[in-house]
Amino acid sequence: MDAVEDIKSRLSIEDVISRYVELKRAGRNFRGLSPFGSEKTPSFMVSPEKQIWHDFSSGKGGNMFSFVMEMEGVDFKGALELLARQAGVDLDQYQRSGSGQRADQKKRLGEALDFAAKFYQAHFKKNQKALYYIFKTRGFSKDTVMAFRIGYSPDTGDSLTKFLVGKGFSLSELKQAGLSTQGYRGTSDMFRGRIMIPLMDPFGSVIGFTARLLNDDAKAPKYINTPQTLLYDKSRHVFGLHLAKEAIRKAGYTVVVEGNMDVIASYQAGVRQVVATAGTAMTDQHLKIIGRLTSDVRLAFDQDKAGLAAAERTIPLAAKADVSLSIITVKDAKDPDELIQKDVKLWQHAIEKPQYALDWLIERHSQQLDISSAQGKRQLSDIVLKVVKQLPDSVEQDHYVTQIAKLLGVSADALRSKLTQTGRSERRAPLRKAATPQQLDKAKVEATKTQNHFLAIMLMQPGLRMYLKGIGQDMMPDAAAQELLAFLVAKPTFSWQENLQNIDPTVHEFAQIVVLLYEELYQSLELLELRYEAAQLQARLISQYVKNKKTRLAAAMRASGEDPALLEQVKQLDELLNTVKEKVNG
Repeated sequence: MDAVEDIKSRLSIEDVISRYVELKRAGRNFRGLSPFGSEKTPSFMVSPEKQIWHDFSSGKGGNMFSFVMEMEGVDFKGALELLARQAGVDLDQYQRSGSGQRADQKKRLGEALDFAAKFYQAHFKKNQKALYYIFKTRGFSKDTVMAFRIGYSPDTGDSLTKFLVGKGFSLSELKQAGLSTQGYRGTSDMFRGRIMIPLMDPFGSVIGFTARLLNDDAKAPKYINTPQTLLYDKSRHVFGLHLAKEAIRKAGYTVVVEGNMDVIASYQAGVRQVVATAGTAMTDQHLKIIGRLTSDVRLAFDQDKAGLAAAERTIPLAAKADVSLSIITVKDAKDPDELIQKDVKLWQHAIEKPQYALDWLIERHSQQLDISSAQGKRQLSDIVLKVVKQLPDSVEQDHYVTQIAKLLGVSADALRSKLTQTGRSERRAPLRKAATPQQLDKAKVEATKTQNHFLAIMLMQPGLRMYLKGIGQDMMPDAAAQELLAFLVAKPTFSWQENLQNIDPTVHEFAQIVVLLYEELYQSLELLELRYEAAQLQARLISQYVKNKKTRLAAAMRASGEDPALLEQVKQLDELLNTVKEKVNG
């Protein structure tokens, strides 16, 4: 159902879950106390990157919908309605148009945009001015141009429109995709005589374009973007994320710049953990999307008045999004692109030496204001305390209260009083409790945990899949686990590095959950230790299966007497259990 994807695009899983569980950042993930039982050590994990949760104490896991179903005691429809209200999604529009119509519409617009990108690429190769600007003026290589699918829109009025109509698209679809516009002379191309830079979603699909004027004309804006469409939302789109994801994971941080050309220049220079927002308007949605990959976000906006003001506006947003924000000062250049053209080492040095955002804010305003005057002291404390009160850590809050007091020559108690008077801002919605707390079946919980741990090692360590021998689907309590087991048995050489998307969609989410489990518990173990764990888990799975099966057989014999066939099954189970014990003890 397309409504599900719409809700997921508007809500982050950590925000949904934080209404019920107090979460704290733990590297790339969040951690909290299990809502399904009483515990003192947090074992509940949320992965913003994978958009899943897993409770190690109960073995439960899933997405935001399954979590709400567990906590509120509702079915999927109930969870959908609740989350739709939170996201501001009107479910009626999906019901009116039919569940598949909106998805089909998005698919058509995506196909039109992809054709448009190919059309622009073809015309780029033919236009000498466009080639000169990209390869000579900008200095981009052929590989870089291909990676970002850079093109050129001919200044002919309606050539793209005619091309796409010839491909079977309607004028209405082209307008909905932001490719054509209606004027008093009829329908014409949205972009004409411009360098075309495709805007792509995190998976590399074209959702819109940024168009850069090739012939600098004071009467026309230098850059124009695709308008808001069914696919493109300026407030949520992060440029270059599809090419930067892996570099961000490896570096452990991301650099956010102002312009798309800055991203492309940095990519070519080999610094690839760089993304951009549309201009300088960074939103909380941008921060949530980036925060799924890393909590270390470094801003490198242009050094003009607008860029500096935008950096300042981002600081309170970062505090709410629970990311660590720092500011990169680009010296001796107006923007990262210009600095890279001078010397890429200067750019590398700049991004490795950022200044923590609050320190940057204090330094910036202490230079602009007369902090020797009462008015200046008040203005600086107003600006900085507004951010300090949103910091999640009380020790960090106290550090900055003390620092500002020393800088202004006032008492720390006076600043603390001012901080209290203004009130602590709400960072999250009030925590809620489950509608009906569930009594967990201990035996089922243990069986589920054993199943998940075993499959985590089997999925991530192809060299240990000899331990799949003797494990049947009926030994797995959950249907998704049975599907994943069948997949691994059918494809014994499948490697996680190949692509998890190759796993059947019905078990993809469960596979993500066991990957999270593996990363938390087993990733740091040596192969010999993993082999031991796999053997123990295999034995435990079989033992649990034998115990449950014998319990059911005993009940059957009490009801029908000592049936020879049932006795034979008990004997076989005992032999299986003894074999397992001998292997483990041996």
